[in-house]
Amino acid sequence: MDGNGEMKILIVENEIYLAQSIASKLAEIGHTCDMAMTVKEALNKSENYDAVLLSTNISGQNFYPVIDKYKHSIIILMVSYISNDTVSNPLKSGANDYILKPFMMEELIRKLNHLLDYNQSKKENMTYKQYLENLFKNTKIHRIDDKTKLPLLVKTAFQRNADALVFNYAKEYNESFSFISLNDSDALERLSKIKDEELVYMINLQNLKKSEKQKVLSMIKNKRVIISTTDMHEELDINTITIEEDDKVFDRNDILSIDNYVKYVIINFQNKFPDTELSKKLGISRKSLWEKRKKYGITKKK
Repeated sequence: MDGNGEMKILIVENEIYLAQSIASKLAEIGHTCDMAMTVKEALNKSENYDAVLLSTNISGQNFYPVIDKYKHSIIILMVSYISNDTVSNPLKSGANDYILKPFMMEELIRKLNHLLDYNQSKKENMTYKQYLENLFKNTKIHRIDDKTKLPLLVKTAFQRNADALVFNYAKEYNESFSFISLNDSDALERLSKIKDEELVYMINLQNLKKSEKQKVLSMIKNKRVIISTTDMHEELDINTITIEEDDKVFDRNDILSIDNYVKYVIINFQNKFPDTELSKKLGISRKSLWEKRKKYGITKKK
């Protein structure tokens, strides 16, 4: 399939007028079609097709080799009646869907687009999973189980620790979740629309003012929310786990950039030292410290 959504489609149908009619109507909306009147002709095609429209009553011919050859394509069966031989068994062998003759072209196009979107989403999902597994490969994963009381606050100096915990939880219990960053202006609006039984992962609690944090807590009171903060001194009336770091920041496998190091120091030490002393330890002015808070979206705890 090209970048414009145009598909290359093989039509396997011995009723030539039907095949030509389907090809003509698909061509009108930008798709390229080839036709095969027999199973042998279909098997001799060497092109890669995005989709195959396969008739299951081609003069009694065995069409299963076509399903096998084009198993990486979208395969829609075109059937005259529904039975184990025409629908159930071919679907078990790798076909994706079926349509009953006679059919409206709009219905065929709807099925093609739906399956195309499904395959694309499936491919993207697999890519994201592989990326995340690689991202967390060297991260010590802290576990929670399905008996852990939610909502839950996760305190960690490194955001990746909380990310790994949540993604591992979702994978272990085969559950999807919604993601919300509290830095986003529509975060609370999105949260209000999520059903209580849905799993939600929220980050950047440390960047909210005290009054804003209390509002978030009231909104998630009866929801299945895991919320993270990189403020290790955060104390809120919510079930909390703390991920302690065994290693110092310099002992980690990851090398922090200067920006990330400054951000880490500000978040974790701004409540221990006054701004005058903190800026002095960082070797920057108080004005620069204020500017960096603004740049990183860090709110100083009142």
